[in-house]
Amino acid sequence: MTPVNSAPRKLTTHQKAVLIQVLLTFPDQQVGICHTSSADDASAYARDFLAIFKAIGWRVADPEAREILAGKSSGLALVFSEAGSLPPAAEALRDALRIYEIDAETLCDPASKIPAGSFVVAVSSPAQE
Repeated sequence: MTPVNSAPRKLTTHQKAVLIQVLLTFPDQQVGICHTSSADDASAYARDFLAIFKAIGWRVADPEAREILAGKSSGLALVFSEAGSLPPAAEALRDALRIYEIDAETLCDPASKIPAGSFVVAVSSPAQE
């Protein structure tokens, strides 16, 4: 669950616009989105990313609800399957999020079935302070 004193995570219209501009340079990207059901705001936050990816024409399906370990501190991770090869589009997304002090951890999961060159945005519960 989202901590009682924290506001639900949400991307503003301005943040979405900036992310769209940054990510437009990576056409035809395949990306997945998943979220945990244990965080109250995870589904809505995942849909913020879905809106961005659809706006730029990336190949993406609706967010999938599943229990995940994503971003221990922020509850946000970019997951890929090939060690040492975070896709350039994921790097750009991570760097653009940092502008807004949104930390997205990068996690390599060689056992996952994430296609080479693709990645998954995973939304889970942020760590409570």
